[in-house]
Amino acid sequence: MLLNKKIRIIFNALLLLFVSAPVLAQETGSRFYGHWTSILPPLLAIGFALVFKRVIPALFLGIWLGAWLIHDLTLSGLGRGLLDTVQVHARAELADGDHAAIILFSLMIGGMVGIISRNGGMQGIVESIVGWADSARHACMATAGMGLAIFFDDYANTLVVGNTMRPVTDAMRVSREKLAYIVDSTAAPVACLALVTTWVGYEVGLIGDAMENIDGLDVQPYLVYLYTIPYSFYPVLALLFVFMVCVTGRDFGPMLRAERHARANGVDTNALAESGAASDAAPINPVGKAPHRAINALLPVGVMVTAVVIGLYVTGRAGIDAPDPALRDIIGAADSYTALMWASLLGVLTAALLSLAQRILTLEQVVDAWYRGLRAMIKAIIILVLAWSLGAVTTELGTSDFLVSVLGDTVPAWTLPAIVFLIAAATGFGTGSSWGAMGILVPLVVPLTWAVMQSQGLTGPEHMHLLYSAIASVLAGSVWGDHCSPISDTTILSSLASGCDHVEHVRTQLPYAGIVGLAALLLCSIPVALGLPWWAGMGIGFLVLLGVLRLLGQNPESA
Repeated sequence: MLLNKKIRIIFNALLLLFVSAPVLAQETGSRFYGHWTSILPPLLAIGFALVFKRVIPALFLGIWLGAWLIHDLTLSGLGRGLLDTVQVHARAELADGDHAAIILFSLMIGGMVGIISRNGGMQGIVESIVGWADSARHACMATAGMGLAIFFDDYANTLVVGNTMRPVTDAMRVSREKLAYIVDSTAAPVACLALVTTWVGYEVGLIGDAMENIDGLDVQPYLVYLYTIPYSFYPVLALLFVFMVCVTGRDFGPMLRAERHARANGVDTNALAESGAASDAAPINPVGKAPHRAINALLPVGVMVTAVVIGLYVTGRAGIDAPDPALRDIIGAADSYTALMWASLLGVLTAALLSLAQRILTLEQVVDAWYRGLRAMIKAIIILVLAWSLGAVTTELGTSDFLVSVLGDTVPAWTLPAIVFLIAAATGFGTGSSWGAMGILVPLVVPLTWAVMQSQGLTGPEHMHLLYSAIASVLAGSVWGDHCSPISDTTILSSLASGCDHVEHVRTQLPYAGIVGLAALLLCSIPVALGLPWWAGMGIGFLVLLGVLRLLGQNPESA
């Protein structure tokens, strides 16, 4: 009954738009550029995603509506717009060289994760950390440390850490709720912050596409991504808060009750969560007798990270004629797409050669492991292509021009990071997908923020933190919404891998994520947008969260 009501709402909205099409066409002529209707495609995408909890159909419908607007909202244009979603818009985004580089990079790094999981290297990292966990506090710290060590993919992080540490934390009488919280609150934050991860290609791709048609903004997308990291307040504070909780041994709220129950009665090992997690995200286990050598994972990852740095330097140096340029200028002139492509290829080859040289995997097994790893990236790439397509449609319709005409002189630029964080958080919560929220919002937020800055004369270098903070707010807000949403894929996977009841995981994590989110918004995003240095905002947020934990938190072993 509820689903039928949702369908009727969407249908009636589209019917109203269709009936009003002749009036709109007379009002605006043959095109809707810069008209209020230009905001309907992203609004439809957001609304559909929030109602039906499905990002891919939401993006597709947004593109279709945008293509219909391009065809003047005519009856024939409805059908032509449907065909254009793939034949024109998606194909154009796939044919773009930079987009192809991002897709290949994402596939290659996913494949590398598959190989190092299959050759036992990932398990080697795990075992080197687990040996230290000889108490409840050490078990929690070891779990958090492992979450940082497996930084290159959030799915791999969640599944490996949760499944591996569960017996250890059970033995130390750490509740499954606490394990699920540590797993969930280190996976996405570290993946969206680290320099080379499965997230980086996606984020750089969205940023690069959003910046493509902006006059006066000529910066490498990867460099912009690096600049946003200091302003990613929620992910950083979420990681810091995890370690505060682990080091102090303090908890509060529902988590404290769960911890006290586990200390007093042991862990309920039958509380396994049911999940609809996709098979593509299933853990990739080592082959039969593979040695668990950490070097087999550390070396490929090290090669990849080093290759990114060298690649940025080489391509940047080649693009500058000056005899002795500054390092900042070299990085600014670098071809980040080329550097990422080189790095991902070298990482995969290193992992493959290590596996073959030690006779851990045959050539056929290497290829199979590589394929299994990249298969987990397919859904993300589909979302990325559709997000690019929606962004291109909104550019063609002049959505950002309309928003600037309405908001440019009325919304203070310093409020944008906070507003963006709240919208991204709501979208991520409603959709259960941080990637989906980013894909919908980044194409809108980047041109809107830049245009508002231009209209208010804030495009100088001293004001660029507003743009970086707004982009970071999309990423941070999306991660916050993903953490708090009961339908989030990583939240479900965290419950599954940790053997925790899913509802209990959401209930116990929500107060922690809520407090960190408020600190990030009120103590960091808003003051920094007003001119406070980012490091000062981060420091204040850290100290306040530590004070809150000391004030509210208690040791579960105390009376």
